[in-house]
Amino acid sequence: MLNRFGCTALAALFVVGACAHEAKAPLAETQATTETFSVRLFDKTLGQLVAVTTSDTVKINYEYRNNGRGPTLAETIKLGADGLPVSWTIDGATTFGNEIHEKFALEGGVASWTDTAGSSTAKMTEPTIYVPQNASPYTLAVYAKVLLADADRSLPAWPAGSLSMSPLDTVRIEGAGGTVDASAYALVGDDTDPAYFLVDGEGDLFALMSPRFVIVREGYEEADEKLQDMATRLSTLRLESIQAETAHRYDAPLAITNVRVFDPKAKAMTAPSTVIVENGLIKSVKVGKADTKGAYVVDGQGGSLIPGLAEMHGHMGEDGALKNIAAGVTLMRDMGNDNAVLNELITKIEAGTLAGPRVVRSGFIEGKSPFSSNNGILVNSQEEALAAVDWYADQGDFWQIKIYNSMNPEWVPAMVARAKARGLRVSGHVPAFTNANTMIEAGYDEITHINQLMLGWVLAPAEDTRTLLRLTALQRLPKVDLNGEQVAHTLGLMAEKGVAIDPTFAIHEALLLSRNGELQAGMADYVANMPVAVQREAKEAWSAIGSPEEDAAYKGAFEQMAGTIRRMKDHGIFIVFGTDLGGALTLHRELELYQKAGFTPPEILARATFEAADYMGLGEELGSIEPGKKADFFLVPGNPVEDLKAIKTIRLVSKGDTVYFPSEIYPHFGIKPFTDVPAVTPPAEK
Repeated sequence: MLNRFGCTALAALFVVGACAHEAKAPLAETQATTETFSVRLFDKTLGQLVAVTTSDTVKINYEYRNNGRGPTLAETIKLGADGLPVSWTIDGATTFGNEIHEKFALEGGVASWTDTAGSSTAKMTEPTIYVPQNASPYTLAVYAKVLLADADRSLPAWPAGSLSMSPLDTVRIEGAGGTVDASAYALVGDDTDPAYFLVDGEGDLFALMSPRFVIVREGYEEADEKLQDMATRLSTLRLESIQAETAHRYDAPLAITNVRVFDPKAKAMTAPSTVIVENGLIKSVKVGKADTKGAYVVDGQGGSLIPGLAEMHGHMGEDGALKNIAAGVTLMRDMGNDNAVLNELITKIEAGTLAGPRVVRSGFIEGKSPFSSNNGILVNSQEEALAAVDWYADQGDFWQIKIYNSMNPEWVPAMVARAKARGLRVSGHVPAFTNANTMIEAGYDEITHINQLMLGWVLAPAEDTRTLLRLTALQRLPKVDLNGEQVAHTLGLMAEKGVAIDPTFAIHEALLLSRNGELQAGMADYVANMPVAVQREAKEAWSAIGSPEEDAAYKGAFEQMAGTIRRMKDHGIFIVFGTDLGGALTLHRELELYQKAGFTPPEILARATFEAADYMGLGEELGSIEPGKKADFFLVPGNPVEDLKAIKTIRLVSKGDTVYFPSEIYPHFGIKPFTDVPAVTPPAEK
């Protein structure tokens, strides 16, 4: 997902108090200062941020590229005597190409702004700071100066909410510019997660840091690992605190009464039942009443108990892990990650210090090119590619390998043979300059993303899908005859060879159907409960729509995708449900969309629970609510077999021996709860 800094989800971001602003003397008209920052990911510099300040005006250029895409932004900020912006213009493009032309002005005590969601005004009654919808990370430099000058480091914000920063730690950094003693802060307010950043002794921005992604002052690039570790520690401390507050472990069995249970094998609800859990396992499922003596009791009030959902296309991080639990996602297939970072996260989840789903791992292998996704293991030759396969097999905890866009197609058959000889499945994108048919013949077990498969029907052999062409070329899909020989051949080949598909339907809905100023359908059911940054994002296009013809072509492409998935279902091709959007609330939309492709709610629930777990070899212990299985399930008031939207209102989530109430978790992320917390009656009180 995009965020306010025009980045991808790799950058982890993000009450009126007494204000005491200290006016700063403006710089001399002729004096200009230049600040340069390096954008760092996986020990590589992928781009730069350059800010030039002259007098009261800052001009910023920000650009980086990862995986053949990234934001390009040019900003001009004019600051008042108190450091607050009085004008701000932002022009450029987001990661997926949507044009940005954002403007803010404060004149005569009235603030006005225009972003992709529309235009608004507000009267200034006290010092208030504007929070752009799409801006570079240099925004933090502006925030830091203003908030550090404030008595309680907090200010009201436009368009809504407030911003505040909290001191966390200090760190000494060595680099080409000498030693810098920096202070770490967390910025919170308008988004679900804090931004962790450093300022130097003068209060100037030194670095933005997350567990994977760092933007640091030029000359200090070698500190990125240290900064990633610091961000990981700060994030972990926050999330450990939330876990300690919201994770409930009971010293006796837990009984959930008066609840209907979804049976994914029968694809139906049971009669009202009682489910008893002990030591993290389901002890019994009994229709009607059961003996609950000695147990903690939750009255299900006639609601539904659903097996934990599986997110089949995740790239898990710490913040997203907890949000997935709150959304009933107890199993995640990670489709590529920083291997060391994910190792550490899984260890913390298994130890119970952090919340998160159970994880099935995929080994990401990418070819080196100017368009590489800097993830997993990058290779320069077939020999290196085979060594990467062996490395993943040797670890013992990877289920499959995932091949990516810049891989040389000629190396794939050997990689497939080596993977299968070592007991690993093979999934992936379709590498550039080949097509899905060739990868199916080479032995893929699964194709990742529906666009990767369908592009083979519209691209010429020399066209390069390592760029945004793999998205913009979708405009050609309406011309494809879904009942023609070309489509029939590909689908027949998949059915014949047992090749599955991971369509990531919801991300394509966002790419193809989101429009500036229009509320995205996929976010409509929950956006009112979200912080203001997410509410603005919900009215922002992802792709650049340059004409009515492009608008119609993208909408037509989405219908073609739905039609293709429907035909895949008819062919018996196994379809897995994953988002590539972080899961959590977006997985609910992913599941909902498959109704457009002919799935019924019971079929969707079965595929997202037991059938997904069984596909990954976990059906004996996960995916259904049966005696002896792990107690992974969630409670909703409604009946999702009748109306799938019922999965969006979750009262309780159980993962093994730990119970969570989402309404206790969401306020920590600035999200208004969707329902109440059910009463838990201890044994002594019954």
